[in-house]
Amino acid sequence: MTETAPLKLFNSLNRQLEPFQPVHPGEARVYTCGPTVYNYPHIGNMRAYVFADVLGRTLSFKGYKLTHVINITDVGHLTDDADAGEDKMEKMASAQAQSIWDIAEHYKQAYWADVKALNIRGPMNSGEPSAAHWTIATDYVPQMIDFAKGIAEKHCYEIDSGLYFDVSTVADYGRLARAVTEDGEGRIDEVEGKRNAADFAIWRKTPAGEKRQMEWDSPWGRGAPGWHLECSVMSGAVLGFPFDIHTGGIDHREIHHPNEIAQNQAYCCTNGLDNAENSGARVWMHNNFLVERSGKMSKSSGEFLRLQLLIDKGYHPLAYRMMCLQAHYRSELEFSWEGLGAALVRLKRMVIGVERLKARAELEPAGQADLNLDQIDERISNDLNTSEVLVIAESIAGMKGYASDRLAAINTADKILGLNLLTLDRTDLRIRPKAATISEAEIEATLAARKEARASKDFATSDRLRDELAAQGVEVMDGDPLGWEWTLG
Repeated sequence: MTETAPLKLFNSLNRQLEPFQPVHPGEARVYTCGPTVYNYPHIGNMRAYVFADVLGRTLSFKGYKLTHVINITDVGHLTDDADAGEDKMEKMASAQAQSIWDIAEHYKQAYWADVKALNIRGPMNSGEPSAAHWTIATDYVPQMIDFAKGIAEKHCYEIDSGLYFDVSTVADYGRLARAVTEDGEGRIDEVEGKRNAADFAIWRKTPAGEKRQMEWDSPWGRGAPGWHLECSVMSGAVLGFPFDIHTGGIDHREIHHPNEIAQNQAYCCTNGLDNAENSGARVWMHNNFLVERSGKMSKSSGEFLRLQLLIDKGYHPLAYRMMCLQAHYRSELEFSWEGLGAALVRLKRMVIGVERLKARAELEPAGQADLNLDQIDERISNDLNTSEVLVIAESIAGMKGYASDRLAAINTADKILGLNLLTLDRTDLRIRPKAATISEAEIEATLAARKEARASKDFATSDRLRDELAAQGVEVMDGDPLGWEWTLG
């Protein structure tokens, strides 16, 4: 492939598409705001990591040496993003009567399991480049204290509840959120002693008479770091300032990321944000929300939509990845079970197309053509347009030419899409609920008996066997051209 398209990404800081120009030639350094491990991630949370994974895959596809940091927040995140409420980790540990360290480890492992199931690249996925570095907040507390010491004199002040950052000490505070015109400060609660409504905690003192499970000594008293401080410290420690791209959900655009930017400006002694590098990163990127109309996206609802729930209902997790890829990352995406089913069918059709090409490739000589790679490059270079890359990958299967060439082209697209198109089997994509009582072996044996009955024109037996399967939730699709398919509902 001859690269024809410059990579253009939408920079939330400037609200415009910009050509990607790395800080370090040939390298791409990316930071993604990761989970707070006080509960299971819901599928809306996981959309952010599918998006960040596509970005990382695209940068690798474009030939950059990628360093991608995703943090794990195990301390300091309050129940309100704007420095109000209880510590999420402490609250969950108290509710479950467990050690906060055990809580963090349990939900960290649950998050990593979802990451692996969605084929998000990282050290835990064997055979994939280990471009992702997972930074754990509690491993960086000494660096957080040093960072705070470095900015405290010029940019912070101390009150009874802790050390606070004075946002009036940096230029262009809130530009990312467009706070003045978009009411970006609407969720900020008053804290007694704050100079400005938008000022935020750098270090939160443990209240007198209380003891947290996670607390450290500091020049401002025993306590814990503020949530915003953590990301500035971990991104700078691993990637260095300025780095290339900072990503997160659109909800971070209003408070968390503006506060990170203010800290970065203070630490690096930089000026206003007309120069994007002064924010700590050249590009700030945000994925939009996943919308679910029943209200089961919120963790406060108790029974919320986890990836494991989709799996328990019989859906392959990559059907959800497909659902995400069908929409642009900056567009709202509505979740429904019907939509998930449609994404599963689309994934299955692509896998069946690949299986056909594999069968043909065994009978053909190797080809010479380089199919559609420039088109793939053009589409993904236009702000990660995965929906159009999907269309191209689908069209390749039906094009003329050697099957081996078309498989190579689909494989190239899939290095960006991450759907495992060349390794999935269509039987992997059958809907098999966890609660089902009939086994696959029983289904296959009944289908084999039914085929024999139909071949001998014993349609009464054929219908009876079909009805028996239907009574146990098995839907048989006789029209499948590659052999009888079934789903278990």
